[in-house]
Amino acid sequence: MAEESGPSPFDVRTVRDLVGLMSRHDLAELELADGDRSIKLKRAVPAPLAVTAIPAVAAAPVAMAHHPAPAPLAPAPAAEPAKPAKPLLEIKSPTPGTYYASPKPTDPAFVQVGSKVNPGTIVCIIEAMKIFNEIPADLTGTIAEVCVENKQPVEYGQVLFRVDPSA
Repeated sequence: MAEESGPSPFDVRTVRDLVGLMSRHDLAELELADGDRSIKLKRAVPAPLAVTAIPAVAAAPVAMAHHPAPAPLAPAPAAEPAKPAKPLLEIKSPTPGTYYASPKPTDPAFVQVGSKVNPGTIVCIIEAMKIFNEIPADLTGTIAEVCVENKQPVEYGQVLFRVDPSA
């Protein structure tokens, strides 16, 4: 008799656990085989996030290096616009799936711009393979930006919210 004694790699719980392991260990791909059946899991690597941060940092020193003589005048105007740009923290999707802002279509959103969050505050639901995962904030602050729309597909590591930790 060739009956399975343990969970199959094709069981929904096992797939969910495998996706969690991929996330925790930063794996981009995983392939399993059980006899003549096999499963291959892939996730997107969030490369564009690093690219956007680098030009913003590199732009300021280049502008100052090219104009050493008017330095006393240049920093004062540049400092004024820089003050509103607070360093924001990001809440990212721990799994690919569909983003839901509220538990039911008729309910209000878990959070919106201006909402205070703490570690454990539920900020949204990500549905993956008919499993609805509540996503908690892992930081303290105020929601400054909601980066996705309700019912929008999201990828692993995609920014869902930007949070102002000082507010």
